[in-house]
Amino acid sequence: VQLQASGGGLVQAGGSLRLSCAASGFNFRINTMGWYRQAPGNQRELVATISSGGATNYENSVEGRFTISRDNAKKKVYLQMNSLKPEDTAVYYCWLYLCRDYWGQGTQVTVSS
Repeated sequence: VQLQASGGGLVQAGGSLRLSCAASGFNFRINTMGWYRQAPGNQRELVATISSGGATNYENSVEGRFTISRDNAKKKVYLQMNSLKPEDTAVYYCWLYLCRDYWGQGTQVTVSS
């Protein structure tokens, strides 16, 4: 299993970023995918998930600002982040559960005030 996240960067508060995760090594189409994040000194927390059928779930603080989506043909999952806040600053990880948790290498998102 490989999960390669990209798209992080530095953005001002109120701005937008789109994260991408390229997946390989498993049957992408049938698995729930997600994004986690970890800020310095904090535990890793779930941000959003998307099922194989496209059903989505979001952590309360990102509901209405973030959108998770997937492209099964490209084996990619995306996280569109709008109205970013300084508290969204974290390393964001692509996630898969397949008998155990799998994490990508993470991509840094920094939101300046």
